[in-house]
Amino acid sequence: MAKEKILVVDDEEPIREVVSTLLEAKGYSCTTADNGRRALETFRKDSFDLVLSDIVMPEMDGMKLLVAIREADADVPVIMVTAMHDISIALEAIRAGAYDYILKPFEKDQFYLSVRRALERRRLVLENKTYQTDLEQLVAERTQQLSIALQDLEQSYDYTLEALGGALDAKDAETEGHCQRVTAFTITMARAMGVDRTMMRHIARGAFLHDIGKMGIPDQILRKPGPLTQEERDIMRKHCEIGYAVLERIPFLKEVAEIVLTHQECYDGSGYPRGLKGEQIPLGARIFAVADTLDAMISDRPYRKALPISAAQAEIQKYAGTQFDPRVVEVFLAQPEKLWHDLHMKIGDPFRMAQQERSWNSLHEKIKDPFRLIDIENS
Repeated sequence: MAKEKILVVDDEEPIREVVSTLLEAKGYSCTTADNGRRALETFRKDSFDLVLSDIVMPEMDGMKLLVAIREADADVPVIMVTAMHDISIALEAIRAGAYDYILKPFEKDQFYLSVRRALERRRLVLENKTYQTDLEQLVAERTQQLSIALQDLEQSYDYTLEALGGALDAKDAETEGHCQRVTAFTITMARAMGVDRTMMRHIARGAFLHDIGKMGIPDQILRKPGPLTQEERDIMRKHCEIGYAVLERIPFLKEVAEIVLTHQECYDGSGYPRGLKGEQIPLGARIFAVADTLDAMISDRPYRKALPISAAQAEIQKYAGTQFDPRVVEVFLAQPEKLWHDLHMKIGDPFRMAQQERSWNSLHEKIKDPFRLIDIENS
């Protein structure tokens, strides 16, 4: 174990020698200085565990040295060892940060006790700092581990949701790929509206799972080639509530469940199942309504070919304020047609939420994952 280092400062050489000899006999390593200026120079060049200083010295007295040492390293204790029997000076030294004030001539036992206590205090201060540093590092490491674990958990959730979407595609092959495309459209508009990342993930999942309730609709209705009867339409409309009932019991999908429940509501209150109006409808559902109509119109259907994007823009603009939120429509119309065309053509696998390196301007070139749009930064 390294010896603890003490700086002894006194303008009288016999006193420096006596003090150093006493301390070295106890196993300490001592360095001496004959005035405050030289002591401060020595202190700044080396590291010390304790400073013992006289007060009255030439060039720089002990009080000025005390202040300078406290400014340089407040953790190093300073003991004033002086012949000045003046209580006001002693109090001034203590107020300036001196650990102790010992009068000459001193008792060896008292002197040793003061030195031991000062060094023990320094050890405790350093141990506490080390503990704090180690604790902060440990907290940072644990926080990083927790973040990674949460990302892995979220990825697992998304794999599960992807499987649910795949099951729905298998049941309703007519709209295969619709969930992925409408999710990409929804994210694109939400991002343009400045929706924060956390809410955007809820909105994206709601868009992807909007029709999950159709899993509970009988196949003879879901796959019926011709028009539905009124009774069949009433049954089909229940898919919103069926989807909500499935999702609202899953803690991380509660916000998503609300979007699934309300994705057929209309801005003027004419939708279902609750006839909500305006901002009573969750923002995610209002954005989705535009995205859903866009995809339905520009995709092939058994009864017609895909319509041009311009036709979808005209239709959506026509129903702004009735079926659609005018603010969402405005954001939709502000995007270039090529963006919607490229997203419609390129989107494929959902829920790959890894950090996206491509810029926003190039997202439509190769992007296959609608959820990666959440992580794209502005170029």
